[in-house]
Formats: sequence, structure tokens, C-alpha cells
Amino acid sequence: MAQFTDFVHVTASEPHRIRTRQILKAHPEIKQMIGQKNPRTFWVILGCVALMTGIAWLVRDQSWWVVIAAAWFIGAFPAHTLFVCIHEAAHNLIFRRPTANAWAAIFANLPTVLPTALSFKNFHIKHHAFQGVHELDADLPDWYEAKLINNYAIGKALWMLFFPVFQAVRTIRCRELAVIDKWVATNIVVQVAFDVLIVVLFGWKALAFMLLCLFFSVGLHPLGARWIQEHYLTLDPHQETYSYYGVLNTPNLNVGFHNEHHDFPSIPWNRLPAIRQSAPEYYDTLKYHTSYVKLFFRFLFDQEISLYSRIVRKERGKVTLADQSKPDMEMAQAQ
Repeated sequence: MAQFTDFVHVTASEPHRIRTRQILKAHPEIKQMIGQKNPRTFWVILGCVALMTGIAWLVRDQSWWVVIAAAWFIGAFPAHTLFVCIHEAAHNLIFRRPTANAWAAIFANLPTVLPTALSFKNFHIKHHAFQGVHELDADLPDWYEAKLINNYAIGKALWMLFFPVFQAVRTIRCRELAVIDKWVATNIVVQVAFDVLIVVLFGWKALAFMLLCLFFSVGLHPLGARWIQEHYLTLDPHQETYSYYGVLNTPNLNVGFHNEHHDFPSIPWNRLPAIRQSAPEYYDTLKYHTSYVKLFFRFLFDQEISLYSRIVRKERGKVTLADQSKPDMEMAQAQ
């Protein structure tokens, strides 16, 4: 693959709604999974929140190298799982009531210090609706971001380390999307109260441990390769989305099944492998990843891969800003 010096501009619409329609026509049995909820995800949230809080208490008086090592080798995994649970709540895939999903996301957010759960929902839903549209898809790097980082290992390593910062800054460009609403405000109030409680009861090192878990879980860590796996042009200059089929789908709650998720965003994480099993002719023909560790080091040291390795488009299609990214449900109901 050639080195990218600009984003890859296309005029074609994003591929997922087209494939969703084709799969539903060829495999109508998949309709039975659409709209299902998985309340057991909340038990995963409870376990991860308890685990991270417990470790924070254990390292509260330890040296800094113990705190950092505990965050990288242990805490990053439940922190990443909680992020995926927040993602499930964003799609209302845990409980039937949107309000219950919002509270689940707020609770899952607690051990990761920064109040991101509900703002993530607002921007992530539009990532599905407007994939590749620069002013609406906060998953795309900024133009300046790609130019600043370039394609050298040190720049890409710093970008991964500070990924939450870059992700937050990107949202500024999405001016058409809501930034603050009552749920985002509630998220902030609850999170600040929890952070203060941790400092009062455990101390600042415990809070620092939780913050490090957040940065490692989505950044300079093999788990951070998930962001490269999902939409970066690593295996094919034309394939826009990639799945990951490997052992880390366990803490990832199958979020590695990313083509399947984009095709069927109304199906919860525990049913995503069943989509691939039902329609192998659509997924086995796509390129996919099997190792986050391999991808992590390839992204860092392969100069042919940079933040420019993404597809962008200007065409928004017929999707409106109010779209809630449930094309699979809409198509199934129409059929």
C-alpha cells in the first residue's frame, strides 16, 4: 500500500446500509435478533466498577511505578470493557428504556474519571449515520491532527497516549451536533461527585490510577489498536471498515465484530458472532484482523499507515441529523 499524504476522498455512500439490506433479503432469520436487549451487560458493568475501585484502593499508598504498572497490565482491561458497555448503552442495547441505558452509561463511566459517557453517545450515533463526513463524524481525525502526527513512530505513539485528548478536541468541529444536554450535565455532576469521593476516601493516587486506566485502555496499549482496526485503511485501500476476530474480543465484548455492528447496530454484543455465522458469504470475503498486538506495532512502525489512512466523503445521503442509527430495525420493519 502506498503512503497517504491526504485522506482518501470518495463519492460513494458508506457501505453498511447497502449490505444490511442485502443480508436481510438473503437471511431474513437475522430479523429475530434485531431489537433484542442484553440486561446482563449491567452485571458486567457492576463487576468492572467494583474491580477498578478495589484496585484503586489497593494501590492508594503504593509507589508510582506500581500504580502505573497496575493501570497498564490490569486496569486497562476492565476500563476498556466499561467503555464498550457505554457504547452498548449509547445504542440502547442494555435495557428497553432509554433512561435506564443512560443511567447504566453514567454508572459505567465512574471509574474512568472523565465524564464522557453521554457526550460519547451524542457523537457516536452520528458516526454511524454520517460515517466519513468530516464535519459530523468525530471518529475521523482532524486535518491538522493528521498533519501534526505525520507517519513517524514517535508521533503516532504520542497520539495513542493522548488519544482521549485528541478525541475530545475533534468534537469542536462538529458544530451541528448537540454538545450539552440534560443527560450530559447529569453525567458531569455525578462524575465530579464520584471523583471527589475517591480523593477523600482513597487519596489522589487512587484517582490517578483510574485516570491512567482510561488513557491506557484507549491509547498506548494493544487495546488501543482497536481504533486503528475499525476504520483505518490497513489491509485494503478501498475497504472502509474492518472486523477483529481474536482473543481480546472477550474484554472487548465482541466490539471487534465491527462490520457486523455497523451493519446491524440494533443487535447487542452477545449476538454479533451469530450475524457472521448466519451470513458468512458477506463477512468471510472481507479482510479482517486477528491480532491487536501485531496491529499495534505495525501502526507505530509502518510509515505507509498514518492518520491520513481514512476514507472521507462530502455526501451525507438522505440521512437527517435526527437519525438515531437504526437502519437495520427500519429495514426489517419495512420488509
